[in-house]
Amino acid sequence: MPHPRALLGALLAVALVTLTACTSVGGTNSGGYITGDGAVVQYDPEDRTEAVEFAGETLQGEDLDLADLRGDVVVVNTWWSGCPPCRTEMPMLVEAEKELAKDGVSFVGINIRDNSPAQGQAFERSFGVDYPSVYAVDGEALLAFSHVTNLRSVPTTIVLDREGRVAALISGPIPGKVTLTDVVEEIAAEEA
Repeated sequence: MPHPRALLGALLAVALVTLTACTSVGGTNSGGYITGDGAVVQYDPEDRTEAVEFAGETLQGEDLDLADLRGDVVVVNTWWSGCPPCRTEMPMLVEAEKELAKDGVSFVGINIRDNSPAQGQAFERSFGVDYPSVYAVDGEALLAFSHVTNLRSVPTTIVLDREGRVAALISGPIPGKVTLTDVVEEIAAEEA
């Protein structure tokens, strides 16, 4: 029969591990990153801050600058290949991009965590992603959006108006393609 102190110690260790595993700050803890709850926040045009300034190198090694996309509504999505909610929402993003591209809407991904561009490229191929993704594991890219989102929240989808200002934010996985397209179409219908 085990010694009572040893049994008590083992039970306390199990309880501590269980409590630690259930603890999260500011979202759902999912393997070392925080994801939001999918809440959608929209900003009225008069409440939007100045245009987001952001540039980086895509997974394919090409330069991308958001300033070059001014005039389009731009959907920016943070992701990485090991993120389960990112994998869940990617087919919706791909479908929305195909549907909205004809309306002057551009999509840009920001890969924030993969070990190499090749890992991100494999993820994009597996989901048929045609739009560019910036490889930004150093966190620099996210600083451009730090005034509207938790820098650790993955995935996050940010919709920029035609002037490059943050018009909407979905913190966490998008609730559905219809929600995303409704938000984007509403922003696209605004007068510039």
